[in-house]
Amino acid sequence: MGKVRVRNFSISLDGFAAGPDQSLDNPLGVGGEDLHQWAFAPEMDPIDKRFADAITDGIGAWVMGRNMFGPVRGDWPDFDWKGWWGPNPPYHSPVFVLTHHARPSFEMEGGNSFHFVTDGALAALERAKAAAGDQDVGIGGGASTVRQYLTAGLIDELHLVVAPILLGSGEPLLAGLDLSALDYEMAGYVPSSRAAHMLLRKAREDRQ
Repeated sequence: MGKVRVRNFSISLDGFAAGPDQSLDNPLGVGGEDLHQWAFAPEMDPIDKRFADAITDGIGAWVMGRNMFGPVRGDWPDFDWKGWWGPNPPYHSPVFVLTHHARPSFEMEGGNSFHFVTDGALAALERAKAAAGDQDVGIGGGASTVRQYLTAGLIDELHLVVAPILLGSGEPLLAGLDLSALDYEMAGYVPSSRAAHMLLRKAREDRQ
């Protein structure tokens, strides 16, 4: 059975995954785009490029929150919105979107398909695992979705990319979470010229 992984999840030095005042025109909030400079620099650091290029390796399905899928809140006014990514999203596998409002599944180019799960995070994860088979499940974000699975101890590996910026406020990832009590431990640290890549791993398996 595959693992549940979070890959390339960017946060600021003060722990925010997005800046304040998120909007349709500025979905990452004020200063939020700077979190991802490591991945979109014209000349990428080789370390950053290695991590960025491997984001879908071994991933057979994804789970994401509705906020990551798009800006629409409440009931769907229509089904025209199909994500931020254009006709060929970067996931290339089934994606299960957490939402309180039902919507039909649809397929896109590149092996992408989107399915909308209204019965909770655990149900979405089980559907993703079934779709992934022996491959891993990727938790795509945003912060509130990752926090749900971390709190439940369901993430096997968490790859954080710490950007050298301070946002001051916004959407926190780890605030109020005791990762040690949740049995996570540091498993790796790789600095680049633009960020620090940190791998946390669920420790329980190693002690059994």
